[in-house]
Parts: sequence; C-alpha cells; structure tokens
Amino acid sequence: MILVVGGAGYIGSHVVKQLYKNGQDVIVFDNFKNGHREFAKWGKCFEGDLNDIHTLNQLFETNQINSVIHFAAYAYVNESVMDPQKYYLNNVMGSLNLLKAMLTHNVKEIVFSSTCATYGNPTYIPITECHIQKPINPYGWSKLMIEQVIKDYHHAYGLQYAILRYFNAAGADIEGEVGEWHEPETHLIPIILQVALEEKDSVQIFGTDYETPDGTCIRDYIHVMDLADAHIKAMNYIKGTQQSEVFNLGTGNGFSVNEVINTARSIIEKPIRVVESQRRPGDPAILIANSNKANNLLKWEPQYSDLRTIISSAWKWQQILSMK
Repeated sequence: MILVVGGAGYIGSHVVKQLYKNGQDVIVFDNFKNGHREFAKWGKCFEGDLNDIHTLNQLFETNQINSVIHFAAYAYVNESVMDPQKYYLNNVMGSLNLLKAMLTHNVKEIVFSSTCATYGNPTYIPITECHIQKPINPYGWSKLMIEQVIKDYHHAYGLQYAILRYFNAAGADIEGEVGEWHEPETHLIPIILQVALEEKDSVQIFGTDYETPDGTCIRDYIHVMDLADAHIKAMNYIKGTQQSEVFNLGTGNGFSVNEVINTARSIIEKPIRVVESQRRPGDPAILIANSNKANNLLKWEPQYSDLRTIISSAWKWQQILSMK
C-alpha cells in the first residue's frame, strides 16, 4: 500500500487518482486544512495531522504501508516570511514525525515533494540538480532542511528516496475531476482565470522592468498531470533500482507573465484586466529547469505541458470550481 501524505491537496490528489487508476492500493492522509475532502475519493482516507505522532503511529499500525509520497506542507512564500514559525513547525517538525513513524514501522521508501525554491536566486539557467542551494525565504529553507534530513536518514538507516524539485505546477486534471483550489489563490494562471470569470477585478503583474524580452518574470510551467506521472515513475525507480536520487521537474521552456496572460486571452476570448505593480522582493527574473536527469533515469517526458494545454485544462476546472 502507498501512503500519500497531503493526498487531498492540489498535486497530491492528481497522484492519488493516477495511482488508483493504475490499480495501486492507496491511502490518503490529510488534515484538510488546505486539502479538500472532495478530492479524497480514491482509495482509503485517514484524517490526521503530522504533528500528532500518536495518530501517525496508529495509521502505520493499522495499514500495510510499503511506501510514502509526501506532499504535506504550507507553501506560501510571503506567508513564510511573515510567520516562519508556522512553516518550521509544520513543514519541518511534521516531516520529522513522519520519518520517525516510517522508521519505527520499517517503511524505507519515500518520494518527497520539494521545490525549486531551495535554489534561491539562480546563478545559471537552466538550473541543474547540482546548482547551489541557497533559499531566500523560510518556505525554501523548510524544504531544504527536510531534503538534508532524508539524505542523512538514507546513510544512517537505509531510507531510499527520490527528492523531486519542481518548478511552477499548473493546469488541472484533463477529465475535470480535480484541479487547483487554493484559498487564498496566489498562483498566476488561476488568478487570470478568476478575472475572466469576474471573480477578481484584475491580475497584478509584479515588475515590468526585469532583464527579460518583455520585462516580466519568466517561469517554467509544468502540468500537474505530468508531475503526477513523475512521482509514480520516481517511486517505481526506487523499487526497481534501490537507488536514491534528486530530480528537477520542468519543461526546460519558460514563459513570461505577459505571454501567459496573452495566451489565456486567446484561448478563453474574454477580457483580462491587468494592473502593473512593483517587483516583489526575492522574485528572480528567470527560473527554468534542466530536467535531463529525470528524462534519462525515470524515462519521464512531459505530455501535457505546452502552455495552451495547461491553460485550457485550468480553464475547464476553474469553470467547474466557480459553480461549487
């Protein structure tokens, strides 16, 4: 059985659905603070919090868990700067509790959801896995700390791992069953679509004076279904090779904020009001992944990550979400 921690969240729910469709026995563990009960509809569901070690032990004692995929984390960069304690208690302490329960019950395989935020401001583009890791916010530090813990546990206790650092997750389930649903929403594409649905007044562009072709930030957008596929391939890689690795997940292509907005306008054919604002502290001009390692070792190739497919799937989901 595969335990998906945070399996009722955005990316976790897509992974759970795909595992279930592949015939895997899955159990979702979520506290539903940010996840959605409607998303926990494949496999078993166990409600609990990572900071409750008693509940965690009960989970492992009552289920034959062989592997863990770990998504559960707070992930708002600005919030992490304003309230770092919240991030270290949840993201770091919670993960330590999970790892302790895994070792107690002899579960030695984990896929960990990490982030390109561990790199900080890049010194070269595209970013490879060996790029220096120097986070510029507590969210990035919380993820990097657990990366290091996992590596130390690998050497000390034989824990096998795949650490996945992904770039800008985007899009939604092609069948429209799950998608991006954050409260508050901070990601560019769903905000654009909420403006098109007249749920928000405008899209803010934070900075138009970057050293990019149109002056706005460039990001590497990866479809959430491609991320789900990578997590499953990473788990299979651990099982098949007994090797532990770190992988970037992206497309190797970047799109500016203006390009994303204009592509959305052309797809949905609705007005999208834009407001230009000042740069946000710590926003790098360009973030693009080198994912050759995942391509080669995992045999992973994105299938849905062209920008039009990302936006079209997100638009379908946002229309469904607006009726909830």
